[in-house]
Amino acid sequence: MELQVQGRRAYAYTGGKPFDAALPTVVFLHGALNDHSVWTLPARWLAHHGHAVLAVDEPGHGRSEGPPLDSVEALSEWTLALLDAAGAREAAFVGHSMGSLIALEAAARPPARARRLVMVGTAYPMKVSDALFKTAREAPLKAIDLVNSLSVSTHASKPGHPGPGTWLHGANRALMRRMQAGQPQINLFEHDFGVCDRYANGLQAAAAVACPVHFVLGSADQMTAPKVTREIATALKARVHTLPSGHCLMQEAPDGVLNALRAALA
Repeated sequence: MELQVQGRRAYAYTGGKPFDAALPTVVFLHGALNDHSVWTLPARWLAHHGHAVLAVDEPGHGRSEGPPLDSVEALSEWTLALLDAAGAREAAFVGHSMGSLIALEAAARPPARARRLVMVGTAYPMKVSDALFKTAREAPLKAIDLVNSLSVSTHASKPGHPGPGTWLHGANRALMRRMQAGQPQINLFEHDFGVCDRYANGLQAAAAVACPVHFVLGSADQMTAPKVTREIATALKARVHTLPSGHCLMQEAPDGVLNALRAALA
């Protein structure tokens, strides 16, 4: 589904069903160097079970026109503008990693538009090491390999979505390389990780959120360690679901993520 958002083309995957704004809307927000495809399983399940789904490509990612936006706050405003363009008054916001910060900010401005907030593979603050920034600037493909080695907690996953034989490390690396190559005028890796690193409004946003909140965390997550969520989880009064996974929860623990989302959105 293509929309005009803030004067530019935006793409949202609707889960294999036409978008119907009369149904409860769920907005899926991806993380750094990702696109809508990381949400395929939950997006399709929800679209076929009574929800209207918008799994977005954020500006400058995938099929959405650039340039990439440079802050969580700007991305949250874009997300609400996308809701307006789709004709949806309110939504449940589901975000992974960088997307979880966008979802948090969107749920706080204004809070009446958020029915639920689900933050997957999240942390606040979401700081990035100087060493990773340096590698991102000097050798972004090497940085992508490093992030993938830290994001998946096993070398091989049991058969499941998207199917036996899927190489989680290789698939996610290919996705990130494709996103990086899609914006040749900038270093999208450095840009996206900078968006995460600079965000400083989390506790203020948490104070404004009025809807139920769920966290879905990976017990072996080395990118956004669960221990870094305690303060923000307390501020949001979040129900925490912990899965045996690394940072790429939707790929490594797809059934667990889907079940957590079903519970959160029930």
